[in-house]
Formats: sequence, C-alpha cells, structure tokens
Amino acid sequence: MENLTPRQIVEALDQHIIGQQGAKRAVAVAIRNRWRRQQLGTDLASEVYPKNIIMAGPTGCGKTEIARRLARLTGAPFIKVEASKFTEVGYHGRDVESMVRDLLDQAIAMVRVEQSRTVAEQAHQRALDRLVQLLLPESAPAARPLTGGEQGWIEADQSAEARDRLRERLREQVAAGTLDNKEVELTVTQRPQTSALFANMGLDQLDPSMSQMFDRLIPEQSKRRRLRLSEARRILIEQETEKLLDEEKIITEALNRTQQSGIIFLDEIDKIASPDGSGAKGGPDVSRQGVQRDLLPIVEGSAVNTRHGTVHTDHILFIAAGAFHFAKVSDLMPELQGRFPIRVELSALSKDDFVKILTEPRGALTMQQQALLGVEGLDVVFEPGAIEAMAELAARANSQLDNIGARRLMTIVEKVFEQVNFDAPERVAAGDKLFKVTGDFVRKQVGRIVANKDLLNFEL
Repeated sequence: MENLTPRQIVEALDQHIIGQQGAKRAVAVAIRNRWRRQQLGTDLASEVYPKNIIMAGPTGCGKTEIARRLARLTGAPFIKVEASKFTEVGYHGRDVESMVRDLLDQAIAMVRVEQSRTVAEQAHQRALDRLVQLLLPESAPAARPLTGGEQGWIEADQSAEARDRLRERLREQVAAGTLDNKEVELTVTQRPQTSALFANMGLDQLDPSMSQMFDRLIPEQSKRRRLRLSEARRILIEQETEKLLDEEKIITEALNRTQQSGIIFLDEIDKIASPDGSGAKGGPDVSRQGVQRDLLPIVEGSAVNTRHGTVHTDHILFIAAGAFHFAKVSDLMPELQGRFPIRVELSALSKDDFVKILTEPRGALTMQQQALLGVEGLDVVFEPGAIEAMAELAARANSQLDNIGARRLMTIVEKVFEQVNFDAPERVAAGDKLFKVTGDFVRKQVGRIVANKDLLNFEL
C-alpha cells in the first residue's frame, strides 16, 4: 500500500470503473491518509481517525465496485453489509456488531491463505513422504509388487540401502503423477462444525471461553477411506499445511489488519434515514433510528468482543452508500453524519458511459461474451454500430423504467446473445465459426422490447 499514490490508485480503478472521478479521488486520498497515519509516532497516530465516506448516487453507478476494487487493490480485509438488514425481523434479528466479526473472519481467511503459500513447498514434500509410506510401509510383506508387478518386487532379505533406493524411485513416480490412479487407504479426520449448534446466534457471539469449551467437548471424527492417490495427495497437503501453520500468529496478524486496514462498506444507508428526520414514535422510523444509534458507537470507535479477541474499530474505514431518492444525507442523525466527513455525489450513467463500459474495462461484458463463445470455437466480432446500439437501448430502457445504471447492460447483452448462445455448438459443428454483431442485429433482438412498454416491464 505504501507504494500506491492517490493518482496511481485512481488510475488502477479507472481500469475497471468508468467515470465517477470524484468518488475515486476521495477513496484514494482516504487510503493514502491511512498509510500516512501509520508512519506517525504512536501518540499522534492514535489521534488521527479515518475520514469515512458517504457516497450518494443512483443504483448501478459504481459505488460498490469502487469500494470492492479498492479493497482488492490494497489487500485490505473487506466486508459489504446492507444497513437495511438490521431493520428486518423487528430490527433485533441481527446484531450490528456482527459486521465487525465478519470482517475479522475475512482477515483470518486472507492471512491463512498467505501463510499457506509460504509453507506450500514444505507441506508438499511432507505429503509426498506420507504417500510413499502408504504405498510402501516399513513393515512390508515378504514379497510385494512395487507398481502393480510391472517394475519388480520387494524381497524380504533386501538390505536397508536397497529399500531406500526403492522408496526414492517410488517417491519420484508419485511426484511425477504416474501413480495417480492407484488407490490407497487413508484416515481422514474431521471436526464437527460446532457453529451449527448455534445457528440462530453463532459461536462468534458467545463468550470466547465458552466457544473454546464447546470445541473441546465435541471430539474429532476419524474415518478410514479408500481414495485414489491424486485425491489422497490433496487431502494430505491440506493436513500438512494445517500442521505447519501457526494459528496464534494468524489470529494476531488478522486482528491487526482488521483494526488498521479493514474496510466496511455500509450499503443502503439511506434506508435507515428518516425522510423528515423526526423518527416519530410508533412508526417504522423507530427501527431506523435504533439502527443508527447502534451503528454510531461502531463507526466512532468501540471495542467489539469476538471469539478470537477484541477488535477496536477506531481506525476501520467505513464507506457508506445509498441512492438517497427519498431521503437525504442530512436526514441521518447529526451524530452519525459527523462520523462521515467526506461526502461524494455520484452521477447517473449516460449513453456515452455505457459505450465505454462495454469496451474499456478489463473483463467488459463484450469481452466476456467473446471469451465464453470462444470456448465453443465461435469467433465473435463487434462492429462499432453494435456497441452504440446496445448503449442506446440500455439508456432508453433506464429512462422509461427504474434507472438501474450499468446493470441494465447485462440484461441487454444477454438478450442480444440469447439465441446465439443456444445455437453456438451446432453453428460451429456446421462450419460457421465467425459471428459478427451489427447494430441492426442488436435492434432486431432488443429494439421491439424497448419499443413495447408492456414487454419492457417484463423482459428488461
């Protein structure tokens, strides 16, 4: 993260997200400020709090994608939470602190993957040794075929040196994969998922000592299985990797990452805002105000107990987002507003933006269709008029129906390729391996739907 300047962060986001430069600049500065704080002395760094952000803009304009790509770019633990979920089932159905626990779980998974990569080679070698031991145990019978009888036998009077040479040859064959179809017997150990016993609340909401007690009470279950060597290798590598990992080190690092670089994306925050800001008694605003009051200490900084330790939320970056069609940012509680000092307005997407979305980002929808049909052997070529037509039809559909932004493009593209996707195998088998997408073809497939309001409501 220290090597990424705000300009570089924006340039990286530009590869995936069209427009919304204001939002990109805001998150880039917030991430850079986080790195700057970590370079300060301990006393001053503890006083510098993250500049949380509120993004306001219509659905499908890139709010979630900006936050998700930012987390992926910086390697930060990231969790997306819909604020409206805390108002369901009379609001008490979901604890707001659960989002911090979920963020820690993400961080633990990230650190575990990273640590697993560092011990991957050692785990692989250990798994090979165990596979050789399964194929050629120390207490071998007097005469035993090495590989099904084709390459010699082990005799009872062989010397230790000869046995070692045979084991080395067998190890080379296992490593090369030539014995992958051979079957071996392996003891597979599994620990029952104790969280299933507490599905309604989750083990993470229990006292840490209680959750550990339940882990000890429920023993591991072992089962003898006969597996192909290729499957046994995978299981043994997992077992050896688990033995090599330092669980305490993983938890410590995950706690640090969660507290120092975690990002929580609060979507649909406008759904918990009272349109008039009153929170009148007896109405749904009571629940909304309650969610805001519970979110406030988490956002401003508090200690959340988890089964892995205490997480301090003071320096977690919170990015809130909402369409704010019926409510305004000012309809949130003043105390909560004050915890989101940076406010960014995202604009609705135009036809020109749709053209860029279809052609410029990595993994654009058009490129995805070309790659998917390329698997069948069908070469898809888009003429410029086809891109223009899809963008125009998407913009028109958004203007006549709810404006769902770039998400409308996915429906348009799927409608355009509906028949082509169905006929692709037969088309290629008949020798027709090139398909040109023209503007006329796009309008023929989708134009009638956009022109007919009844069809538009049901199909797009």
